[in-house]
Amino acid sequence: MKEQTLAIHAGYEKDAQGTMAVPIYQSTAYEFRDAEHAANLFELKELGNIYTRLMNPTTDVFEKRFAALEKGVAGVGTASGMSAIFYAIANVAEAGDNIIVAKQVYGGTTTLTGHTIKRFGIETRYFDVNNPSEIASLVDEKSKIILFESITNPSIDVADFDAIVAIADKHNIITCVDNTVATPIYCNPLMLGCDVVVHSASKYTTGQGLAIGGVVIERENLVEKIKDNPRYAHFNEPDESYHGLVYSDLPLPPFTLRIRLALLRDLGAAPSPFNSWLYIQGLETLPLRMRQHSSSALAIAKYLEQHPKVKKVNYPGLESNANYTLAQKYFPKGQSGLLSFEVDSLEEAKDIANSTEIFKLVVNIGDSKSIITHPASTTHQQLSAQELVDAGVPAGLVRLSVGLEDTEDLIADLEKALA
Repeated sequence: MKEQTLAIHAGYEKDAQGTMAVPIYQSTAYEFRDAEHAANLFELKELGNIYTRLMNPTTDVFEKRFAALEKGVAGVGTASGMSAIFYAIANVAEAGDNIIVAKQVYGGTTTLTGHTIKRFGIETRYFDVNNPSEIASLVDEKSKIILFESITNPSIDVADFDAIVAIADKHNIITCVDNTVATPIYCNPLMLGCDVVVHSASKYTTGQGLAIGGVVIERENLVEKIKDNPRYAHFNEPDESYHGLVYSDLPLPPFTLRIRLALLRDLGAAPSPFNSWLYIQGLETLPLRMRQHSSSALAIAKYLEQHPKVKKVNYPGLESNANYTLAQKYFPKGQSGLLSFEVDSLEEAKDIANSTEIFKLVVNIGDSKSIITHPASTTHQQLSAQELVDAGVPAGLVRLSVGLEDTEDLIADLEKALA
């Protein structure tokens, strides 16, 4: 099935009531048929619902639908996009290990990997997403995952998937892509050779800024990279916390299964059923919305490119953009609704952000309503001056998340703010 059909139907088998809309199963726990049924579920002899921290029928539809859109084999929902990223890292790395992360990532990912993760004894090594050859010199036997964004936020760079995957596969390291900005409508990293995809479902998935959540998806046959790989010994050895279960020996996708059985079990950052239901509603219209977001963003980028007060526009759909060739290679149908532009100073950038009327000053992206943000003083404010430069976030950078309003109205709003 094509994406627009999958977005509406994938993952849902109607219950006994035959409801066309996916029900909200607002329940903490589930009754077992008998003691043997309960034991079989806990031993994975049968699959089914145990407790909503681990699984829930509404969340199950969300996970399956998102996995289908990403062309993955399995997904696991989380309470936020940041918990999805943390789980992807914690699923493979432990004290003494290192992870390799692009410098150009969302500010929360930078603080997680650059500061918080240190307290777990995990080292982060950074590479320039525009120079993926740097990765090779960072790899050693303790490297566990390479993390990057398909379209970076807020620098709006495009990752060279082929180059990154080639290095990762050479060293047998798992790649993890944050595909939040591109969405599965414009990019399927798993089809480009990557191993794991994470998303903040709080963004384009809900489409209206209604809920905080995330999802982790793994590719088909990822077990072949994990099986007998010394980097991932804990997938190949008995898990004493789960009756000696060996994840790589099971006929189930091991990466998301371990997140569910170990990390969700012990850390508990699970989505609520109601939020999962909201994500499902958002997915039904995601293909349609992304076309409008992308179309309007390109028109606005072209307008800004000609404005005398704008020093630079970052949008990979522009032929003048350094990422244009990669964007046409990896995102030929569109480049999403996120763009940024630079003006002369921090104060000028703040003045623009304070002057728009339709674009609202908000730290979010992917909403139906257009958003303007000054990253250096908000989402990336906690970074040092050098970290800001490394992340592609100069003081005069303004980020726009282009919504679904009339494109001409949005351009007029920016014209007034730039006057």
